[in-house]
Amino acid sequence: MGKLRDFFSKQDEKKLEEGLANTKKSFLSKLGMAVVGKTKIDNDLLDELEDALIQSDVGVATTIKIIKALEERVAKDKFLNSNDLMKMMGEEIISLLTDTEKGPEDESDHKPYVIMVVGVNGVGKTTTVGKLAHAFSKQDKKVLLGAADTFRAGAIDQLQIWSDRVKVPLVRQQMGSDPASVAFDTLQSAKAQNSDVVIIDTAGRLHNKVNLMNELAKVKRVMDKVIPDAPHEVLLVLDGSTGQNAFEQAKQFTAATEVNSLAITKLDGTAKGGVLLGISDQFQIPVKYIGVGEGIEDLQVFDAPTFVKTLFNTP
Repeated sequence: MGKLRDFFSKQDEKKLEEGLANTKKSFLSKLGMAVVGKTKIDNDLLDELEDALIQSDVGVATTIKIIKALEERVAKDKFLNSNDLMKMMGEEIISLLTDTEKGPEDESDHKPYVIMVVGVNGVGKTTTVGKLAHAFSKQDKKVLLGAADTFRAGAIDQLQIWSDRVKVPLVRQQMGSDPASVAFDTLQSAKAQNSDVVIIDTAGRLHNKVNLMNELAKVKRVMDKVIPDAPHEVLLVLDGSTGQNAFEQAKQFTAATEVNSLAITKLDGTAKGGVLLGISDQFQIPVKYIGVGEGIEDLQVFDAPTFVKTLFNTP
């Protein structure tokens, strides 16, 4: 994670709690109804917990995995109560969120460290790019942005606004230009300017999977020619409020390119934050950032124990 975690570790936990308020209310109310009045853990209770998790957009496969783990732990101690069960569930969720096969390299291992940001239009992709640029800049990192989303009207101008706002230079071409050409120019400029971090915004089209795959593959090939092994991080941005639709987006983009980190946005406006658990587990990709507000510093580095603590009201 590099030093970026140090910057975000100063985050206001109150802001996180406020941002997760809707998810927390929905999640805990469903779980609470499942355990209320129960004095023992039996199959009926586990079935109710399973329903509560599925209704919270955790996803069927991940829910089954959590319930199976709980069944195995309960079998070892027949005298556990419902409070212990909630604690164990939190531990299992933390384990799922931290036990992923993929993950980006450390920012400090590369100069420049190249991030390619992918995701459909409307999920907060360009805003995430701007907030990341701000975060790195606050660490005195020399940041360069690349506007490789050249197909959507206004996308380049939107990134220009963020560039001006956070005082970070932007490499851009005309709308309709070849995205790979923009990526090439950006990385060449990064080398010439001795940049620390490069963030490339890409087009968010899903209407034609083949074209998407070919386009992203071409952009990656061009990057690798300029800076070997670039991009070092492929960050998929997903809108947490879309629930199960985010699963389909994750499926499409992980098939199109080698995604190795996730940013889940708009968690402050949804009760569907449980989707974060299922996507990370199903695709074995770590959640790196979460968006809990519209402010420029409301993009936080994701920390599984803190997330679960906030969600479950645990100490």
